[in-house]
Amino acid sequence: MSGKRRRNLIIPAAAVILAAAAAAGICLYLNRFDPEAYVQAVLDVSYKKQTEEYEEITGVPEDEAEAVFEENLDAAMAEFESSPMPEELRPQYRELFGEIAMQVSYTVGETQKEEGGSYAVQVMVKPLTLFADTYDAFQQRAEEYAGQVTDSVMQGGEMPSDEEMQSQVYQIYYDVLSEALDAGLLYGEAQETVLHVRKNEDGEYEIDAEDMKTLDGLLIEDQGGTEE
Repeated sequence: MSGKRRRNLIIPAAAVILAAAAAAGICLYLNRFDPEAYVQAVLDVSYKKQTEEYEEITGVPEDEAEAVFEENLDAAMAEFESSPMPEELRPQYRELFGEIAMQVSYTVGETQKEEGGSYAVQVMVKPLTLFADTYDAFQQRAEEYAGQVTDSVMQGGEMPSDEEMQSQVYQIYYDVLSEALDAGLLYGEAQETVLHVRKNEDGEYEIDAEDMKTLDGLLIEDQGGTEE
């Protein structure tokens, strides 16, 4: 029941909250293409659920624009399908992940036109340090809970089931993350990445999927390795 053991169950799954690969294949049909505005709109709809510019640039209706953000959360929650996360906590985690996603920090910068009509758009990222910042608190509370269970059993109490203990650990982690979100999130040192925007086989502009994955990895700082 130690915090170190539970970390392997929860944090790696949480770190994929910002998987926005679906945003990489969004089309543009305007004759005049502004790569900076396009990248800004894709990132804003993917991470901030800001749909207005995205709707204007792509021509999609509001419900389709809103679906981009929701589908990203669906993908994040899908990572928990094989985990012991209690069903009653899934809606709370989904809402929490959405709130965290809206706090990521990125600034779209200059664009360089490349051969073949593609563009390289600079993006400056300040990584969220939420999961690294909260790990010690999570570990401490998980260990305190383990101690409470041990004391109870030593005094003749009934040993909780694995399901009950798993549920409590997920509740502890949810509480720790929620408290950190309410207190105000911290960010790491700014880093630069590049998103390449190019036409696909259909002649429609899209952001390179691998570049989006790289951006995802930068938006939230790694909590610092996985302990066995």
